[in-house]
Amino acid sequence: MENETLPVEGDGELPQTRAVSRKYPWAILVVIVLFVVIPFISWYGTWFGRPLSDSKMVEYLHDSAKPRNVQHALAQLGNRIIDHDSSAAKFYPDVLAASHHPQPEVRMTAAWVMGQDNTFEEFHTALRPMLDDQSPGVRHNAALALVRFDDSSGRKELVEMLKPFQIRADSPGSVELIVKEEGTAVVANGPLARIKQDDGKVVEVHTPEAGRLESLSTTNGAKVESGAALMTLSPTTEQVWETLRALFLVGQSEDIPFIQRYTRPLPTMPDSVQKQATSTLEAIRDRASKGQ
Repeated sequence: MENETLPVEGDGELPQTRAVSRKYPWAILVVIVLFVVIPFISWYGTWFGRPLSDSKMVEYLHDSAKPRNVQHALAQLGNRIIDHDSSAAKFYPDVLAASHHPQPEVRMTAAWVMGQDNTFEEFHTALRPMLDDQSPGVRHNAALALVRFDDSSGRKELVEMLKPFQIRADSPGSVELIVKEEGTAVVANGPLARIKQDDGKVVEVHTPEAGRLESLSTTNGAKVESGAALMTLSPTTEQVWETLRALFLVGQSEDIPFIQRYTRPLPTMPDSVQKQATSTLEAIRDRASKGQ
């Protein structure tokens, strides 16, 4: 029943009635659309796990306006290769082309895809120059992928992936820290601080790769020169884990000091990382004892 009637008392008059309508159901629908439907559509549109047809794959791989569509298609190709889907091979020229894409995120994904098929020598050849890419993420994925080709040419990059890295000021000025608490996770290209220059211009400092805040080198409001250290970030758990697995296969004795850091309990690292570091050290020492 949509409406009810309630009696209204009057002076000697017959009881009157007034309508009591239900509260606006359209308002609830608006809330659902704003807080459920729209976020879902946004997430679904950027989720790389959404399967693509071959025709959509072609469209996405050649979408020059939306790099995320290219990434989406590459991620789907990687999954097809992992699932031993032979249909992925016809897109290999597009993967090679993506390794030269102007956006580093696309090149990074292409490097990951190429590591999924270590039988295709053209991927092997394309990965080596990517070790000199300006983007750390591209270099990292190329180094990891090369190990799958039994190629240790990215070993120095793998060792770099285990090291904390400093974030420095791009210009002189007063610092406003955005990330302040140790252990805070930051995404690749995420904002870390702002620097207000003397002319009032504000320059935002971003991280070139994902990580966690390990320590601060300055304080809010401090004056810094260009190139001054602002903070130190440690690599993510996923990066350390994958790197240790790769060094299990290609690590050398000179890499041991950088691996030992992870054999000790660390507040931001799970026990599995500590165990993998120990296993990696054992594998390296075993190879060294055999003269390999």
